[in-house]
Amino acid sequence: MGDSTIIESAQNYEIVEIINKGIAYAILIAGLLSVIFIFVGGISFILSGGAEDKIKQAVSTIRYAIIGLVITILSVVIVGTVGKVMGLDIIKYINLAEIYETVSTLPSSFDGGGTRSLD
Repeated sequence: MGDSTIIESAQNYEIVEIINKGIAYAILIAGLLSVIFIFVGGISFILSGGAEDKIKQAVSTIRYAIIGLVITILSVVIVGTVGKVMGLDIIKYINLAEIYETVSTLPSSFDGGGTRSLD
């Protein structure tokens, strides 16, 4: 049946697989946030109007976002290397199609699992 709670769905996975997916999702979110902040810094740089304080703030936003992106990329390499040494395949979980499928099934697991009436 397709109606299961999050706890029932989590019981179908091994703890190693849950940890692997958590690490993969964290890396993807960190990379996505870095890219978003690069765009935010670029837009605020464009809209600064020549004000020196706003330019410095925009440049520092871009700088820290790029540093975050580099750290995210390095973390993929480090986590992948450590995972292979320990016998885990974490990199295979960084798959956008699988993440989209997981996220799209979350609302159905919330709807079917815990609705109660107050009768």
